[in-house]
Amino acid sequence: MTDEQLTLCRLNDIPEGGAKALEVVIKGKSQPLVAVKRGEQAWLYRNCCPHFSVPLDYQPGEFCTYQSQLIMCAHHSAMFRFEDGLCVDGPCAGARLESVPFKVEGGAIILLEGNAVIVKVG
Repeated sequence: MTDEQLTLCRLNDIPEGGAKALEVVIKGKSQPLVAVKRGEQAWLYRNCCPHFSVPLDYQPGEFCTYQSQLIMCAHHSAMFRFEDGLCVDGPCAGARLESVPFKVEGGAIILLEGNAVIVKVG
C-alpha cells in the first residue's frame, strides 16, 4: 500500500445490503462518507444528499436501505441506487450521489485519494 491509499474498513464490516458511515480528512477537509454493500460488491459515496447538501443518515451512522438496492435520504426520502448513486425517486430525481474513488483489495475497502486520514468509522 502506498501513501496514496488508506484502508477504511473491511468489506465484512458493512452489513449485507446495508451501509456504514465513515469519516476521513482529505486534503485538510473533513469528509463524511457512506459505504454500501451487496454481496462482494461495494460502493463509496460522500454522505451528502444532492438535494440540500444534508447527510443521508437518520442518526449518525444509521442509514435506511431497501432490498439491498437503494439508500434513502433521511431528510427528503430521496432514493439512490447502490451501483451508481442515481436518485430514482424523490425531490432530486436524476441527480447522483458523489462517488469517491476506492478499491476492494484483500477484503478491505481502500480509499484512493491521497493525503487522507481516518477520523471516524461508525
